[in-house]
Amino acid sequence: MKLIIDGTGGDYAPREIVKGAVLAAKEIEHEVIIIGEEDRILVELKKNNYTGDNITLINATEQITNEESPVKAVRRKKDSAIVKSLNMIKDDEADVFISAGSTGALLAGSLLILGRIKGIDRPAIAAFYPKIGKNEPALLLDCGANTDIKPKNLLQFGIMGSIYIENILQRKNPEVGLLNIGVEHNKGDKLHKEAYILLEDSNLNFIGNVEGREVPAGVCDVIVADGFSGNIFLKTSEGIASSIMKLIKIKLMESSISKLGALLSSKKLRSLKKEFDYAEAGGAPILGVKGVVLKIHGSSKSNAVYNSILKAIPYVEKDLVDMIESSVKRNGDLND
Repeated sequence: MKLIIDGTGGDYAPREIVKGAVLAAKEIEHEVIIIGEEDRILVELKKNNYTGDNITLINATEQITNEESPVKAVRRKKDSAIVKSLNMIKDDEADVFISAGSTGALLAGSLLILGRIKGIDRPAIAAFYPKIGKNEPALLLDCGANTDIKPKNLLQFGIMGSIYIENILQRKNPEVGLLNIGVEHNKGDKLHKEAYILLEDSNLNFIGNVEGREVPAGVCDVIVADGFSGNIFLKTSEGIASSIMKLIKIKLMESSISKLGALLSSKKLRSLKKEFDYAEAGGAPILGVKGVVLKIHGSSKSNAVYNSILKAIPYVEKDLVDMIESSVKRNGDLND
């Protein structure tokens, strides 16, 4: 198995990308390919004292930034890490591509180069969402790939999310909920009302609408959302979790007694922080395209890169793309 990591994308490339890749390469036998500015990557490999034989480098002379038009950049910058890596996936020269780079370019490139799975007309970015008090996350999709969609797209997201939970996380008959402004079946706009009917009539284990406040309690395994709502919900949750941790730290430093309490409970506090840390979850897969492509946070450091590489391996071993394609066929042509 060959896993490519983008050495040009993100706020801390290539330093943290290389560091995370080295950590992962030490634990797996698969080949880890770092693509980017070869000279800079070599410098970072030396800093990490890498002496193994399962990291290889590919030079990429161009970089796609967040300020560029994604489609134009993908078509013009053939020697960028994103374009070269996706072409390697297409040509079966690699199995996984992980990037902290431009989300727009990654999506555009995945569609233009890899193409969609037949029956899926909109890919979705899927992200893990922690269930409070449970050692099993929910899957939220879409998290930003699509802001203007149709009801059938939300059904497609539900199908892909269910396949993921059932086959990658080994959770049978996953419960699917539709993120909405109320739990009643007639809540929401036209899009959500029509999507509710499609989901209810499907073979999915659909539990109905779910409100944002219910999601952290673990009300379901798959949360279906349009990309606009899903992205806002996810980023708001990240902000709240970060703010709460900062507030706890401030309060624990207010007195000698509270400082002692902090010292005694430090292990539990670290565990709590880890539960809400996106770096622990691995990359967010782009479901619905003909290849394994994962987006990691732009501010990802080595731990996020490390986890993304390790957690991408089951996607290939269990042939997630083929599973989605087969399930769509069983459900009929969802583009009708």
